[in-house]
Amino acid sequence: MRILGLDLGSKTIGVAVSDPLGWTAQGVTTIKRTKKENDIEEIRKICDEYKVEIIVLGMPKNMNGTIGEAGEKAIEFSELLKERLNIEVQMWDERLTTVAAHKAMLEADLSRKKRKKIVDKIAAVYILQGYLDRISKK
Repeated sequence: MRILGLDLGSKTIGVAVSDPLGWTAQGVTTIKRTKKENDIEEIRKICDEYKVEIIVLGMPKNMNGTIGEAGEKAIEFSELLKERLNIEVQMWDERLTTVAAHKAMLEADLSRKKRKKIVDKIAAVYILQGYLDRISKK
C-alpha cells in the first residue's frame, strides 16, 4: 500500500510517496499550480502510477493551533480530492515542516536556487514521514 504526501502551497504542491511497506517517504515532484481541476488531474496521475490508497495533506495551522485562511483552503482542497479521486484523505499538522526542510537543505549546503526548486517536495517528505512514523507506532 502506498501513501501520498502533499504540501499544498498557493503556487506549488510538493509531492512525496511512501515505499510499498509504508516505512519511508521519498520526494517525487513539485506540481506548479494552475487551476484546481488541473492540479487534481496531476495528483490523479501520480496516484494511478503509484497505486495510492491514502493521501496525507499538510494542514497549515497557526502556531497556537488555530486554523487560518491557508488551513481553510487545505480543508477545501481535501474535500475536492476525496470527491474527485475517491481516495481517503488524512490531514496532517504541518507546522514547521517548511522550516525543517529549509534547515536540512542549508545543512546539505544547497544553493538558494536549488532550495527554492525543491523546498515544497522536501516539506511533503516531512509531512508524509511524520504520518508514517505515527501509524507505525500503532
